[in-house]
Amino acid sequence: MSSINVESFNQVKLEASWKKLLLDEFSQGYMQDLREFLGHEKQLGKIIYPRANQYFSALNITAFNKVKVVILGQDPYHGPGQAHGLCFSVPPDVSPPPSLLNIYKELSSDLSIPRPEHGCLVSWAMQGVLLLNSVLSVEKKHAASHQGKGWEQFTDHVIAQLNEHAEHIVFMLWGSYAQKKGAVIDTTKHLVIKAPHPSPLSAYRGFFGQKPFSRSNEYLLSKGRDPIQWQLPDAKLAIMQFQQAQAINQKIAE
Repeated sequence: MSSINVESFNQVKLEASWKKLLLDEFSQGYMQDLREFLGHEKQLGKIIYPRANQYFSALNITAFNKVKVVILGQDPYHGPGQAHGLCFSVPPDVSPPPSLLNIYKELSSDLSIPRPEHGCLVSWAMQGVLLLNSVLSVEKKHAASHQGKGWEQFTDHVIAQLNEHAEHIVFMLWGSYAQKKGAVIDTTKHLVIKAPHPSPLSAYRGFFGQKPFSRSNEYLLSKGRDPIQWQLPDAKLAIMQFQQAQAINQKIAE
């Protein structure tokens, strides 16, 4: 997988289309500060999620020119074995967390399809759904521990590139944090779907019933773009796709 290696930012390992757009960011002062922070955390023996070579999984799996939908998360899951670089997603052998279960509840209601049996969203990413967290790393069992260290500026730039250089993208902004980050999006070029966060603490305030998945596909079709197949594959195929994603990232890292 591509990585800001904790030891060195000298070699940027990133999917080609994104690397072309984002390469200059890696020489900015905030990224050097982020490198130093991550290196210091490692020296202290802290466990960081996801692995360093998974920080950019969302970008590696979903190339810039393939992006149709952006789902914006906040920071990675901080429990063991959960985070793998795609927001809201977990590996196929890990139980779906509460927020993802609520996403599945809305998915099932919206499209009249069965709820998925696993929590791996790689299928969406491979179809053009950029599953981007605002912050791309976190300390084990310490939610939001890497906020304010530089990641937000980097992912702001990702969003700015999509906003400026792409057209007809659906941005799903769930919760006030995502909505604030996505305030720059040009709604004359893109569709913005806002809703409360799917967390159990807020989902019943209006997340349910927004029908974001059908609305996304209606918009994409209206712009001549292929819709997303939102129904996730069975667990066996999900494992294969997860392994394919791992291979994509590994090839980029070589």
